[in-house]
Amino acid sequence: MAETEGKLKREVGLAAATSLVVGCVIGAGVFFKPYAIYQATGGAPGMGILAWVIGGLMSVFGALTFAELSLLFPQTGGMMTYLSKGFSERIGFLAGWMQVAIFYPSFLAGYGVKVGEELSEYFGGHFALPISLLVIAVLAAVNILGTRHAGRMQVTATVCKLVPLFVLIVFGFLWGSGASPVLSPLVGEGKSAGSVLGTTLLAVLFAFEGWTNVGAVAGEMKRPEKDLPKAIIGGVLIIMAVYLLINIAYLRVIPAQELMNLESPAAAVAVRLFGPRGGMLVKTGIIISVIGAGNGFLMAGSRVAYQMAEQGMLPGSKKLAALNGSKVPSNAILLVSILACLYSFSGEFDLLTDLGVFSCWVFYTLTFACVMYLRRTHPEWVRKYKVPGYPLVPVIAVFSGLYVVASQLFWSGRRGLVMSVCSVVVTLIGLPLYRKGNSR
Repeated sequence: MAETEGKLKREVGLAAATSLVVGCVIGAGVFFKPYAIYQATGGAPGMGILAWVIGGLMSVFGALTFAELSLLFPQTGGMMTYLSKGFSERIGFLAGWMQVAIFYPSFLAGYGVKVGEELSEYFGGHFALPISLLVIAVLAAVNILGTRHAGRMQVTATVCKLVPLFVLIVFGFLWGSGASPVLSPLVGEGKSAGSVLGTTLLAVLFAFEGWTNVGAVAGEMKRPEKDLPKAIIGGVLIIMAVYLLINIAYLRVIPAQELMNLESPAAAVAVRLFGPRGGMLVKTGIIISVIGAGNGFLMAGSRVAYQMAEQGMLPGSKKLAALNGSKVPSNAILLVSILACLYSFSGEFDLLTDLGVFSCWVFYTLTFACVMYLRRTHPEWVRKYKVPGYPLVPVIAVFSGLYVVASQLFWSGRRGLVMSVCSVVVTLIGLPLYRKGNSR
């Protein structure tokens, strides 16, 4: 594989960047999480819809806050760069290490596992793992060919996934009976609204995960000063609208009491509306959606690894920082892909995605706080974009992050606690690597 020295090409435009946000977020969550949400509510629709609204607003506040740092430091690397420049290189390194070692590979692996599960049904339930590995390998190959190819794939996957969602929304509203309530009751009998909200928000925030990924490829954007905030904020608003509308459309066709027992509500709704062929069409859209999400996470994750390697922070940094003939970090792409392949052997979609969510939200919260810290310590810095509604919006974002972390630690049971502790341990393993990197 040819490798050349140089800089990353600026080939990512507004459409590709927005598609990266939408493509990373609209993956498995919108298709599979309604099942968990309505199980938590006891088959009641009200809290489920409310959770999608609250979770969307939390993500919008986070995106509005995140965009200020994304434009203040529009270099490749994303959150790692923001925390390094805002707080300290040590914190920035740990954020990057967590992303490279846990967050991006676990999500890429989770999406690969989900595609493997869906496609293996056509082979009698066999070959789930080989299919998962093949999906990751194909995505790696496309990304190694160049950012332009990966960006085009992202745009194509985003369009393909939105078409079946749009069809379900339109015909769900037109042909759905609407006989079942959408907003009442709030929770099922014997359920507490407070505890149910916490559980449903965790599921919803997983469905919104991925909106920060565009910041990691800011160094490859044609006009980051104009397109970066538009891509982040616009992408999250599009996602929020799609999620809210599709869930209302689900409820107009199938009541929440039935949705709580359906692991793939979109396919079930399509069958009710269009028959078996409709279900097959939507399932195809689901697979495309999940593959597109995996592509977005691989694009962003490899750029974080590249940024760390460029600064000599990782073992084998010289190799990881090398660019191939297409001016992309091919070895960094391979690193994230290989880790994802290893994680895929777990075969646990929920475990992999839960691990990624908890790991990143610790640093998301620090990033939100970093905006306020830099406003106080460096008021002289020129900010082409400022968070609207400051300081209320960043404060809401910070408390949202603290809530997510606390929920995983204290309210998710023994499995959640063990997973969270493992995440912390793996993250802290990065400290010796940080010292090693800075001793060079």
